Amino acid sequence: MHKTRSRLPGWLSPLVGRVHLYARWWVARGWDSPRAWRSIAIGVLLLAVLLSVFRQPLANLLWPETKIQRLLDDGHRALRQGHLSAADGSGARELFEAAAALDPDRGDVRDALADTGRAALEQARRQLAAGDVPATRAALALARQLQVPQGELDAIAAHLQRQAREPERVDDLLRRAEAAQAQGRLDQGADSALPLYQRVLAVRPDHLQALQGRDDALSDLLAAALDAARRDDVQAAAGLLRRVEGYDPGHAELPAARAALNTALERRRGQAARDLARGRLRQAADGYSRVLALGDDPVARRGLQQVARAWAGEAVRLAGDFHFEQARQALEQARAWAPGSAEVAAAEQALQRAQGAHRALETQMPAAERERRVRALLAQMDAAAAQGQWLLPPGASAYDRFKAAQALAPGDARVKQAGARILPAARDCMEHHLQGNRLQAARTCLDAWQALAPGDPRLPAARRRLAQRWLAVGSERLGAGDVAFAGRALDQARALDPATPELPAFAERLGNARR
Repeated sequence: MHKTRSRLPGWLSPLVGRVHLYARWWVARGWDSPRAWRSIAIGVLLLAVLLSVFRQPLANLLWPETKIQRLLDDGHRALRQGHLSAADGSGARELFEAAAALDPDRGDVRDALADTGRAALEQARRQLAAGDVPATRAALALARQLQVPQGELDAIAAHLQRQAREPERVDDLLRRAEAAQAQGRLDQGADSALPLYQRVLAVRPDHLQALQGRDDALSDLLAAALDAARRDDVQAAAGLLRRVEGYDPGHAELPAARAALNTALERRRGQAARDLARGRLRQAADGYSRVLALGDDPVARRGLQQVARAWAGEAVRLAGDFHFEQARQALEQARAWAPGSAEVAAAEQALQRAQGAHRALETQMPAAERERRVRALLAQMDAAAAQGQWLLPPGASAYDRFKAAQALAPGDARVKQAGARILPAARDCMEHHLQGNRLQAARTCLDAWQALAPGDPRLPAARRRLAQRWLAVGSERLGAGDVAFAGRALDQARALDPATPELPAFAERLGNARR
């Protein structure tokens, strides 16, 4: 507990004495005197006014703990703002020292002063790095007064002493900077033009010749950035822009260079989209990934997802033809761009089914057992087909049963007849669901059709019809404000047939709705 002083200050003693005299007078005159009551009222009023005016000094006198806490709070606020010391007493150091004067034994006050010393030391380091010698000296002096460890002080002081001699070398630095600039060495190491100009400006911020030289060097870098952007070398252009921004983020020619980079990025996105539409998946992935390397880009992100879906479809097709190595490579490409997507998972299942069917084909078993299993699988296939289970659930669909039977007896007439039955059924299934606008079900039937007859010449037209139906439904929903569904419809159409003629217009309309 901290002791509270009981002695009244000098300015308050006469007032209390006056009130005491009034009280004695009231007693002498008697309580029933009207004049006494008026005096009582005046005294009470006077006391209320005095308490209102001098409330804070009285609180500080009677409850010093409150003032200490307020000083600590103000000091910590100033410390967070980097306002470490000020002649008007508003700095962290002065506020903490005022708190220490009220109670020198408080540990939190000592800790606060130590924190201020460490902050001053860190401030000295930052100012030294920025080349501000006077500010470094001031921060270092404050840290020394607050008894920061001498070793840390000495290290900064040594650096400061070396840097303080820099003004003597300004002319030499300027000559070296101009020579480097004339040789075209703008930003290739510490002895190139821009770093040398920065060293001059660190000690002479208003040096006109250094400012003009730096501005000219930055203009040269921006000219190189514009040239790179025109050549669609977005990585080089972006790198040059970042270097210029590091020296002067307000350079007058930066907006034009940024606009050129944005135009180049738009061309790169457009080329990637064309590559995707034409089935050049590696080129499309490379284009989108180069855009994303410069920062998050929603269009490029969606493009890579579409590339992943196309790779997954390629993996399914290759697996169905028992080209397992190529299918695995396509699946790896899909997994690299969309590891958790449903299309990748479905392609993995398709590859596993195809590998299982291939292993079963190579398995030797007694003729009677083979015959029994073929009959059972064909019966299961018919049952699954009757329920519309063409591809799902995995392992129990009509397609899975047919492939298993085909693996056991590829030349069996019954198996060939089953394949002949299931293929038209898959086609009819797709048409039936397409007429009813049940597009997900139609896609399932189309996938079954492709798995059963990947070389069927009617498949491309069927895929385009389904893609166009997705776009038609998506357009209706977009008109009703359902942007999320329209986005899914666009993704489905692209996965089915990236070359669908209606795709670009719908994509542009959706992009406008998302802005």
